[in-house]
Amino acid sequence: MQKKSFYSMGSLVLLVVFFVAAGILSSNLLRGLRLDMTENQLYTLSEGTRNILRDLQEPVTLYLFFSEGASRDLPQIRSYARRVDELVEEFVNQNPDKLTLKRVDPEPFSEDEDQAAAFGLQGVPVGASGDSLYLGVAGSNSLDDIQAMPFLQPSKEKFLEYDLAKMVSSLGNPERRILGLMSSLSMRQGFNPATQSPQPAWVLHEQLSQLFQIQEIDAEAGSLPPEIDVLMLVHPKSLDESMLYQVEQFVLGGGHLIAWLDPYAEMDRGNPADPMAQMQAGSSSSLGTMLDAWGVDYDPTRVIGDLQFGAGTSRARHIGILSVPAEGLDDEDIITSDLEVVNFSSVGWFAAKEGSDTQFEPLVMSSENASPMDSSRLRFLTAPSDLMTGFNPTGERYALAARVTGQVAASMAQPEGAEGDHLAESDDVGINVVLIADTDVLSDRMWVQRQPFFGQDITTAFADNGSMAVNAVDNMLGNRDLISIRTRASSGRPFERVDEIRVAAEKSYRATEERLQMELEDTEQTLTELQAAKGESELTVISPEQQQEIQRFMDRKFEIRRELRQVQHDLQRDINSLGTRLKLINIALVPAIVMMVALVYGSRRRRKQTRTQLKQVDAA
Repeated sequence: MQKKSFYSMGSLVLLVVFFVAAGILSSNLLRGLRLDMTENQLYTLSEGTRNILRDLQEPVTLYLFFSEGASRDLPQIRSYARRVDELVEEFVNQNPDKLTLKRVDPEPFSEDEDQAAAFGLQGVPVGASGDSLYLGVAGSNSLDDIQAMPFLQPSKEKFLEYDLAKMVSSLGNPERRILGLMSSLSMRQGFNPATQSPQPAWVLHEQLSQLFQIQEIDAEAGSLPPEIDVLMLVHPKSLDESMLYQVEQFVLGGGHLIAWLDPYAEMDRGNPADPMAQMQAGSSSSLGTMLDAWGVDYDPTRVIGDLQFGAGTSRARHIGILSVPAEGLDDEDIITSDLEVVNFSSVGWFAAKEGSDTQFEPLVMSSENASPMDSSRLRFLTAPSDLMTGFNPTGERYALAARVTGQVAASMAQPEGAEGDHLAESDDVGINVVLIADTDVLSDRMWVQRQPFFGQDITTAFADNGSMAVNAVDNMLGNRDLISIRTRASSGRPFERVDEIRVAAEKSYRATEERLQMELEDTEQTLTELQAAKGESELTVISPEQQQEIQRFMDRKFEIRRELRQVQHDLQRDINSLGTRLKLINIALVPAIVMMVALVYGSRRRRKQTRTQLKQVDAA
């Protein structure tokens, strides 16, 4: 018996030693090995991110600031902070030679808090004491360049990987990329011959000049500068065949294009020295056969009118000027996410051609109360109400801006005398083009207000037009790997069954409420009819019929209110019942199943050992 006990104790010791050794060996031999079993592959970096991290030229140090103490009573923030920590650590694991992570807990009045402030991070006051909560990421490289994500909001988790990859890419590859700008509109500062006064630059042009390295391109230059990374066309109304060919070859060769087209460019005033300038104003622009080759339909003679998104009030609505709210903006694309409203004027639309192999992703959509109309109606418009004549919404939504990607073929042959090799089709990655069917959206009048203040102009934005344009340039200036990073699913897992129960209950509640409202209107109608049947001397007297009708309605009203309360009670009861079932499954059922499996396994093992011992006895 003592010998058997000795062997059992030795087996236990060996098991503990084996467990510890396995842990040590796995932490060293299996370092970097990961298995992502989440539904949306939350912990698997996209291919574009891995390429960016692999090709870093400069070493980058990332600082993760998180206030442990201030977040003690905020479980949602702490959970998101763990998600950020895991993602940043995964970044570092991809290229530990170039990436370094430093975790910082900026306690109040500490040097770490001063460092967070120096990086430009934002502390959010929380709790009764008003302690500052920090949750942000900053980065620096060997050239002392600094970038920061001031505060990471859980609501923007789907863009977390893109924002981190963008920061690391810009710090690890600090060479500035070049934006080529070709515009037929007077966006730069100049002189207005009509008013004989200086003309300030558009606010958007000033912003782009501050944020990016811009190279202005003359439409008559005959060729595109080879050093540009992104080409931005603004109202290309008079490009000759040679320049159109250069643009197409640039796109086919992997260049990124942002094209602002317009069926009626109101900011094109025509030549002020020409007495017929009024007739020249409001010209249209297109890209010719390129759009067909890219699988895009576009009509340069028609604009979109929209009853729902039209600017103004219901009595004085201009259906040709659209104020598109967030519901018309794609919240899954970096360009339009988190924007609140974008204003357009005489805007056209794009549509995907049937049978096209390219991917057409709308960025901005009209409402369903929209319809195309001829742009000529806007040329001599005297009153916005005139556009309502003959206007009938089609019930369709129209793409006012879109992103086009995929493989395409060239639509134009190489002109005589053109230099360089001719590309007959796009490369393996395909094209990446952003199309916007309006140029007035860029002008100051559509999104910003200038006010003089002590000799300087102060600009105040009342729409997100500028943000959309800057987002487009910022996104397209990134390399292909950065642009390929799409939005990701949130790590939060909603209780879909609970949501279904709640929606069903709300429908029932709303239906009951509407029934009450209808009965109220019927009662009011009955009371009105009874009152109208009286003589003038009886108007202030409530008749027995009226009293009976009022009492009947009050009784019915109390009854329906009881029904509404019962609906709410049933909703909470169903949710509580579901929660109880889930608790029973997690707390009792699963352990019980594990225990039953263990008991069955143990019972079978004992029976097997007994049979073996009996056979040994028989053999002896």
